Amino acid sequence: MHSGFDIPLFGVDLRLPAYTTMLVAGFVIVIFLARRWALRNGLHGGRMVDFGILMFLWGIVGSRLLHIVADGHFWDYVNVCLDPSKVDWRVDERECTATLRGAWDAVEGVCHPIQSNCLAAFDLTAGGFAYYGGFIAAALFSIWFVKRHRWPAGKVCDMAGFTISLGLVWGRMGCFLASCCFGARTDLPFAVRFPSGSAASRQQWMDGLLGTYRVESLPVHPTQIYEALSSLAIAAFVYFVVMPRKRFDGQVFVVAMSLYAIARFAVEFIRRDERGGLLGLSTSQLVALGMLAFCAYCWIHFKRAASRAA
Repeated sequence: MHSGFDIPLFGVDLRLPAYTTMLVAGFVIVIFLARRWALRNGLHGGRMVDFGILMFLWGIVGSRLLHIVADGHFWDYVNVCLDPSKVDWRVDERECTATLRGAWDAVEGVCHPIQSNCLAAFDLTAGGFAYYGGFIAAALFSIWFVKRHRWPAGKVCDMAGFTISLGLVWGRMGCFLASCCFGARTDLPFAVRFPSGSAASRQQWMDGLLGTYRVESLPVHPTQIYEALSSLAIAAFVYFVVMPRKRFDGQVFVVAMSLYAIARFAVEFIRRDERGGLLGLSTSQLVALGMLAFCAYCWIHFKRAASRAA
């Protein structure tokens, strides 16, 4: 796996984080497709680009907020600001003292930050994003934007249906390269091992499966690849099958988001990275159930709107 890409620039190797690079690459492709769709449908191409950029920014904000609130790290962000001694970093003593410059607690076997950091929640370079949070924030913004510019809501949603799915392919490949969002231990022939020090190795060390996280992880399900392939299949299905046969505007969006919610719900059962949950379900599974209910509402809404317009 690659944590980043080295790009030679003016005699200096510029290191680009793998996840961010793939995310931006997917965003650029999605914006290109959205602009082309807008021009073909009589909408302002430049305004569509503005729309895409703003959606991306709101997505970053929303995904970060959901991570902070629902992924089980909320009090860590609070305490690292107010009382760092209450924050436990699960690392070994060498990383604690040499890399993190923290205080090693030999009794508990954990590391505590020495200095408070009230801006930790805003440090996007440290990772920590939840897709559904980004989707919700971007969706709320898009409702306002589409109404303000009097765009055809159903048609715009259909465009979003296949472009969001395609963008997710790049995002999940970024997760794979960054070694996050990994799956459960498995001996299947297509299982993958992540590098020493990766999130998978660290989690298996904390679970007692490894004696140290300074070795490769045990073989795990490549859940990032599962989701990337699912998203690619969804994008192809709604674009080549549903789009030409749709009975009302908005149908492509509803089908794409419903299929993704089902796929995500299933994949979550074999993910093993740290994330929040309730009632035996992960945060993403709970949101996926809400997404299915929302899609049912959208189906009825868009279908009624098409009937009234007929």
